[in-house]
Amino acid sequence: MTKEIQRITIPDIVEMKAAGKKITMLTAYDFLMAELLDDAELDMILVGDSLAMVVQGRDTTLPVTLDQMIYHAEMVGRAVKHALVVVDMPFLSFNLGIEKTLESAGRVLKETACQAVKLEAGPEQAETIQALTSVGIPVMAHVGLRPQSVLAMGRYRVQRDKSQLIATAKAAESSGAFSIVLECIPVEIAEEITSAVSVPTIGIGSGPGCDGQVLVTHDVLGLFDGFKPRFVKHFSEMRQQSLQGLKQYCKEVREGVFPDDEHSFR
Repeated sequence: MTKEIQRITIPDIVEMKAAGKKITMLTAYDFLMAELLDDAELDMILVGDSLAMVVQGRDTTLPVTLDQMIYHAEMVGRAVKHALVVVDMPFLSFNLGIEKTLESAGRVLKETACQAVKLEAGPEQAETIQALTSVGIPVMAHVGLRPQSVLAMGRYRVQRDKSQLIATAKAAESSGAFSIVLECIPVEIAEEITSAVSVPTIGIGSGPGCDGQVLVTHDVLGLFDGFKPRFVKHFSEMRQQSLQGLKQYCKEVREGVFPDDEHSFR
């Protein structure tokens, strides 16, 4: 008998904090990777605007559009049967007024099979979060390092303004966010924020005290060759393994070894 697949819901994620269960989250941008992550029983999958860098080869997340996010989110949402799928709201999709924001976030949920949106929440975003949640659009907030603000910051760096970080997280919680990503925040501050809010915190570069963790899947699998942030751990070395296989393919084709009788029709 086939085991019934239970979809993880927003209340399930919130309850995991109360139960002391750590939350797992990784990124996906296409059907195959999303299906793989779902088979691995991730709690949440993020269709991140990091696809601008991971998939499109951009230097920042700024160029990715709402239409592109929806295109990738539709593939991911169609693949996932178990995890909660969250979609990043890209740069300027939630900064042009409440009406435009509601329209953009509504498109994400209507045109994909995903369950929530994420936005990089500065203190000024509390009203936006409240507007979204008031019409039934679940919101994951993002506090700390905000990649969409890299031009204003000048570079990616650890965020250390404790009072502002705590105030922003509390504002996101009180506005209705069901969870908060904490990016590149010192361990002690991240722990204090996690204790100060009732909703789960999901850390990236913010230490083990958060209620869960998120990373870019391509980093976790060791698919990138080059810069490796301090908070990234390779749990696999797929780039090297893949290169070996690809080189072997080229060798066998060039030597006439592949395809052989086993891989041909008669």
